[in-house]
Amino acid sequence: MKAPDCFAALLDDWADDPSVAVTEPGQTYSFVRLAAESRAIAGWLHASGFRKGDRFGLWMPNSAAWLVMFLACARAGLTAVALNTRLRSRDLGDILVRSGCRGLLMWPGFAHGEYADILRDCDADALQALRVIVAYGEGEDGAPLAPDTVTGVAVQRFHDLCRYAGDGPACRDPLAGALIVSTSGTTRAPKLALHDQRALLGHAAAVVGAFGIGAQSVLLLVPPLCGVFGFCNALSALSARRPIVLFPRWDAAAAAAAIDRLGVTHLNATDEAVHQLLEQTGRRPVAFPGIRFAGYAAFSPALPDIVRQADERGLTLVGLYGSSELQGLFSRQPESAPADVRARPGGRPVDASVQVRARDPDTGAVLADGKAGELEFFAPGSRMVHYFGDPEATRAAVDDEGWFRSGDLGYTLAGGSFVYLARMGDSLRLGGFLVSAAEIESAIGECAGVLACQVVEVVVSDTRKAAAFVTWSDDYPFDETRVRAHAASRLAGYKVPAHVFRVDAFPVTEGANGQKVQKQELRRLAAACLGGHGAASPAPR
Repeated sequence: MKAPDCFAALLDDWADDPSVAVTEPGQTYSFVRLAAESRAIAGWLHASGFRKGDRFGLWMPNSAAWLVMFLACARAGLTAVALNTRLRSRDLGDILVRSGCRGLLMWPGFAHGEYADILRDCDADALQALRVIVAYGEGEDGAPLAPDTVTGVAVQRFHDLCRYAGDGPACRDPLAGALIVSTSGTTRAPKLALHDQRALLGHAAAVVGAFGIGAQSVLLLVPPLCGVFGFCNALSALSARRPIVLFPRWDAAAAAAAIDRLGVTHLNATDEAVHQLLEQTGRRPVAFPGIRFAGYAAFSPALPDIVRQADERGLTLVGLYGSSELQGLFSRQPESAPADVRARPGGRPVDASVQVRARDPDTGAVLADGKAGELEFFAPGSRMVHYFGDPEATRAAVDDEGWFRSGDLGYTLAGGSFVYLARMGDSLRLGGFLVSAAEIESAIGECAGVLACQVVEVVVSDTRKAAAFVTWSDDYPFDETRVRAHAASRLAGYKVPAHVFRVDAFPVTEGANGQKVQKQELRRLAAACLGGHGAASPAPR
């Protein structure tokens, strides 16, 4: 699929297409409507003094309005800032300040007014750059505007702007910044990855081909648009002029019904969402017979066997890989591969021109296939422009030749594919070797009684060792010795955890696609339990 190199050209192509683009509860949007409303709002943005390069925050759940506002910003040359709907006042204010947002789209009446309350609680200095809030509401009349949401900031109704009669110049610069997405920020403040128009549209076109999005395809949008995973899902379908189905609130029962009713053929989701969808189908032998492609990203430690579970229900799942810097559907595993291969994040990049290598973090040597090191990618067609406002972080992540240092542990395979193992910060150096925590977690997860497992590295008697944390079933008495013996029967001796601690829950941070385990906190907890002397302390329960 040949991609337009700017969003104004994409919208021009939609101007006479009455087919359905978005289905959401209570209404549908045609491509004509998306084009017309985004053009109207782009005209209002220009008339209101917004200019190319200005930033406009999008802080609301999945909706056609989110897409309309993004497209309007792109047409006017503005950069949309995707704001995680899970943000609370401190983190929201931080990103508003660092991105310099001059406008904000929000849904004041959503979640019983919670969004308005969060915004009101932001530090006043964090909101100084805001010139306008665009308030979206249910129905044509809009929700209550709550004019006191932020003192001194003008409020406009989204539905009024969709009917704006003026026009403005269309940005046709392929290199104009179009989207800022946040990194996960599990151990430090999230970085802000800026993507230009050409990269976003080029990646979408590559996904269309690699994921088989064709003339009869319908995509169920599961991840949130505020994350790169959800955004790239939506844009790939829309760029192929195929409809997407979305819900402001994730509802597995409603989504499962929509798959059957609306003929959904494609979905990409987290493992937890896939699990929830499968649960909606009861005892039906083939869960979703109309699905032709299903990809997943692994987020839940409690679902290590989701690929096999899906296979048993007739749904072929393939592992995906993406990042805020490289975009959300960067690579995929082949559907024809065995289950254990399909369960691995990684696969072949959707853009055939991408190059992948793994580098030894200690020696700097580029490693042979199968040797684990830091994954590096040469992907000018989908890589971010830079970290917005952070040249130092950009220089650390992108070398002079354009290779992106991912911070991910993995290895390459013959033929240009690769396997992601873990974040480099979550990898372990045991017995002189780089080891994936996931390998140990998987082995321990097979032990009776273990619900989920997380493994970190600690120093025991001046030696690097693994320490495991497990959540435990009440059906079994906790027995650390039995868990370690189970691990020893499946792993090399240097990989067996020195200690296994039982916890009620893992410490997590909220990301756009769900919760991520804070390994840094587990390392701190392990060190505290061991007292720095190698002697086991009571389990942290």
